[in-house]
Amino acid sequence: MRGTGESREYTGRRMRTRTFGDTGLSCSEVGFGTWALGSTWWGKITRGEGVNLIDRALDLGITFFDTGDVYGSGANEEIVGKALAGVPRESVQISTKFGYAIEGGRQEHSQGERPQDWTPEHARAALEASLARLATDYVDLYQLHNPRMDAIEQDDLFEELERLRGEGKLRHYGVALGPAIGWCEEGMRAIRERDIASVQTVYNVLEQDPGRDFLEAAEERGIGVLARVPTSSGLLEDKYTLETTFPPHDHRSHRPREWLVEGLQKVERLRFLCSEHGITMAQAALKFIFAQPAIACVLPTVTSVEELEEWAAASGEPDLGEEDLARIGELYERNFDVEPVALP
Repeated sequence: MRGTGESREYTGRRMRTRTFGDTGLSCSEVGFGTWALGSTWWGKITRGEGVNLIDRALDLGITFFDTGDVYGSGANEEIVGKALAGVPRESVQISTKFGYAIEGGRQEHSQGERPQDWTPEHARAALEASLARLATDYVDLYQLHNPRMDAIEQDDLFEELERLRGEGKLRHYGVALGPAIGWCEEGMRAIRERDIASVQTVYNVLEQDPGRDFLEAAEERGIGVLARVPTSSGLLEDKYTLETTFPPHDHRSHRPREWLVEGLQKVERLRFLCSEHGITMAQAALKFIFAQPAIACVLPTVTSVEELEEWAAASGEPDLGEEDLARIGELYERNFDVEPVALP
C-alpha cells in the first residue's frame, strides 16, 4: 500500500482460503462486503467505525475486501484505503467496481441507480480515481458494476480492461450482477464469452437461483463465484420478526412483504442445521455456500464487530455433510413446504 502509515502485522486466526477457479487469485473464504461503510443503506456507520471494523476483520483472518466507486460516492474506497494503510499489500486482496457515473443523479427506477458509462475512457478514468482513493497501485479484482447486456457485448471495453491488466493496474476483472437478484442472461454470457475471473451474484440457501446456473457454468470455465447477500438481507440471522419494518432509505425496504412473512417460516425449516451442528443460523447459511465447489468467497455486508466474529467463525469445522445438503435441496425444491402468502 502507498502512504506513510505505520506497518502493522496481524497475528489472529488463520482462515481457510479459496481460489477463483484456475485464475491463481486466492483469498479468505469469508470476505468483507464494505457496502455499508460510508453510506446509509444499512444505517449510518462513521469513517472511524469503518476503519475499526476492517482492523478487526484482519485480526480474524479476513483478507478479501470488496468495495465500489459508487458506494458513498467514493467515500467507501477512501475508508478501505485508510484502514489498509500500512498492511503489506500482498497480504490482502482488494476488489472494487466501476460503471456508474458517480457525478450523475440517481434515477427514479431500479432502486435509484445512477446512469452508467461503459466507454473505455470511463473504465480507465474510474480505475485511476479508485486507485487514488484506495491508496494502492493496483486492485486484485476490477468488476463491472451491475452491467446490462450492452456492456457484456462491448468489445472495446474488455480490450481496455486487458490493457489495464497489462499495465499492472488490475490483476483480474469480473462482473458483479445486480442490483437485485437475477440477470441470468448477462451472467451466462459473461461466463461463456469473456475472460473473467469472477461473477458476483446474490446467492444463499433461500435464494439459490439463478446462482445455481452460474455455479455450474463457472466451475466448467475455471471461474470463481462471489456470493453476496449470503443471509438473505439478514433474514438468516435470526433477528427479524413479523413486526420488523425498515425505513425508506434502508435497502431492505425494497424487499416485498412476502420475503419476510414466508422467509421466517423457511428459516424454521432449516433449524435442524443449528441443533445438529451446534452453530448459529447465520453460520449455517455461510456453511451451505462454502459447500459449493465454485464459490471463491462469501461476501456478507458487515455492520458490526459481532457480525464479523460470528461469520468468521463459520470458516472451518464442522462442515455441512452430504445428508445436510440433500435435505436442503429437497426442501428448496418444495419451497421449504411453505405456502405462498397472498397479501393485499
